Amino acid sequence: MPEEGEGEGEFYGKNGEPRKYDPTFKGPIQNRGCTDIVCCILFIIAILAYIAVGILAWSQGDPRKVIYPTDSRGQFCGQAGTPLANKRMLFYFNIMKCASPMVLLEFQCPTTQMCVEKCPEKFMTLVKAYSNSKDFEYYKTFCKDGVTNAMGIPQILSLGLCPAMLTPSRPFTRRCFPALGQKGGVITVGNNSHFDDGSGKMRDAKDLVDGVKNATVVIEARQVVMKIFEDYTQSWYWILIGLVLAMLTSLLFIVLLRFLAGIMVWIMIVLVILVIGYGIFHCYMEYAALKGEAGANVTLQELGFQTDFTVYLQIRQTWLAFMIILAIVDVIIILLLIFLRKRILIAIALIKEASRAVGHVMSSLFYPLFTFVLLAMVIAFWAVTAVFLSTSNEPIYKVFNETVCDHSRKTCDPANYSTSEEKARCPDSECLFAFYGGETAYHKYLIGLQFYNVFLFFWCANFVTALGQMTLAGAFASYYWAVNKPDDMPAFPVFSALGRSLRYHTGSLAFGSLILSIIQIIRVFLEYLDHKLKGAHNKFTRFLLCCLKCCFWCLEKCIKFLNRNAYIMVAIYGKNFCTSARDAFLLLMRNMIRVAVLDKVTDFLLFLGKLLIVGLVGIFAFFFFSGRVKAFENTAPHLHYYWVPILTVVVGSYLIAHGFFSVYAMCVDTLFLCFCEDLERNDGSAARPYYMSSTLREILWKNEAEDPSSSSARQRDDGDVQPKQQQDQDQEEEEDAA
Repeated sequence: MPEEGEGEGEFYGKNGEPRKYDPTFKGPIQNRGCTDIVCCILFIIAILAYIAVGILAWSQGDPRKVIYPTDSRGQFCGQAGTPLANKRMLFYFNIMKCASPMVLLEFQCPTTQMCVEKCPEKFMTLVKAYSNSKDFEYYKTFCKDGVTNAMGIPQILSLGLCPAMLTPSRPFTRRCFPALGQKGGVITVGNNSHFDDGSGKMRDAKDLVDGVKNATVVIEARQVVMKIFEDYTQSWYWILIGLVLAMLTSLLFIVLLRFLAGIMVWIMIVLVILVIGYGIFHCYMEYAALKGEAGANVTLQELGFQTDFTVYLQIRQTWLAFMIILAIVDVIIILLLIFLRKRILIAIALIKEASRAVGHVMSSLFYPLFTFVLLAMVIAFWAVTAVFLSTSNEPIYKVFNETVCDHSRKTCDPANYSTSEEKARCPDSECLFAFYGGETAYHKYLIGLQFYNVFLFFWCANFVTALGQMTLAGAFASYYWAVNKPDDMPAFPVFSALGRSLRYHTGSLAFGSLILSIIQIIRVFLEYLDHKLKGAHNKFTRFLLCCLKCCFWCLEKCIKFLNRNAYIMVAIYGKNFCTSARDAFLLLMRNMIRVAVLDKVTDFLLFLGKLLIVGLVGIFAFFFFSGRVKAFENTAPHLHYYWVPILTVVVGSYLIAHGFFSVYAMCVDTLFLCFCEDLERNDGSAARPYYMSSTLREILWKNEAEDPSSSSARQRDDGDVQPKQQQDQDQEEEEDAA
């Protein structure tokens, strides 16, 4: 028969030795030194280099290249302070040349493009306009400078100064496109099915379709972005109101959790089920309402991708898909609640203890605002640097021609092209603006700078998140290990923990966030490869990429979990990152059952709280912006895509709710690790009393009653701890009464 304690020793041997009793340990170590100094220095150098990249990008970049259309000379249409300030529209000399397949490869129509004040409003050919002085003056507004009445038509056309014809056009994303329509099933332009192409030949209006189609393919993404931007300008204040509402709702829930934790958890559970149930009901009503409607039975596969996303809401299959997804989510939540009903009672008790801790560290509720500000600064720096880097190229000009030419598509200089050898060999060719690029060392390494910008964005964002986790962990650890609460706690626990984190553990924060950033950048690279191989038919390559993406997603989740617990150990003991990560991992392994029973169930309940806030605010945003409620019909802004502000409010609400609930989540995780350490350090006797409250001890006894073989159950049987437990319980009742 094995000796008593032999099995326990073998268990601890695999997962490290448990903590020993230390009478001098009173919570977070005050006398500590700097950790991971090498990584701290590396992080500072990387930040300085990041600032240098930003300054370089700001000096070389020009965001006007994104905002304004560009003519054949590389000039910006409508730019203030230039001769083209009043010429906001881009006009194509011959839109039919955009029908060339080369447009989709080079993203540039091989025809002269110039800035004009307004688009042509009527049919006109150069031959007809030349015979009428008034018409010719109007025609010259769509010609290059230098056209005079003394020039003949052949000279004007040979020099490429004017288009051969004008067609009625409409402005579309500040570009002039033929005003195409339909009349009796026949495509028309300017109410005519035929037009003169300027050479005396009559052509069908449908010949313009391919040119317009290819030209719009080039700018379709910009069109959607511009519409979304316009929607934001029309609804930004309503979006802010929605986000403020989400913040107030989150704050209200947190405050109510402080005083009514048990009741609020059950209210959250019931409301989440009801909100999702209402979503199912609403989707069914929309699905039933579209029955018999023309075109409502078209499948999503038949419809394909549409830039106007509201089209999808007119299809029954869309609402059926939403209804099925919500039903699956609702069933999963209900099944989890049924199977975890006993664990939920234990988790509620842990949330109550977390509420008590938050009540003693009320400033922790406002710390997420500080994190939001830092993250906003990181995101703003990354976005501005990315825009300036992407627009820091130089204009590249290429030779465009209609006949065979050896110099076709080669780079050229528009300043002296008329007298160049290329022009002499290819008389009908033109030197037109093609795209933005460059051949200098800076332009060659531009993709590397963009990569560095993305990588530092991940590193800085993860660092800010890690700083928040370590700060809150230090504050709540000081609460747990205080014998007399709050007398033995620091006056400002959050500021004290923040100061310790920045002064001593910047290197550890940088180390943990660096590991996570490397994994995230690998995931971005895998997504980039997957996008590039979309057209590949190699199934093995696609399968391998899918497996790699799945593995790195799992790895990222594991690293986030380990980092979070490592930061808690750093905040308590002040050791370096690797040592703290090892200690945290071994401690969790020694308490594996408790991790699954207490910690993860509590995370699930807090996730339901986030889901409830997002659902409530999202439903309100949907009815407001979609105009479904008559009371808001005249108040809501008129938008291209009403889903834009709804999606923004939903995502923003989740981030806000996550920020506030992360305080509770961090509090629970910190108390849980301290709780496990307390069980190993102490035994509840008068000489070695527990630091945990009677509530936490009650959680322990409930949990260990189902697992009598655990070490804490054996500790419980070693001595009588009831007097100490009763004393703490009386103290807690006095605090609640006060």
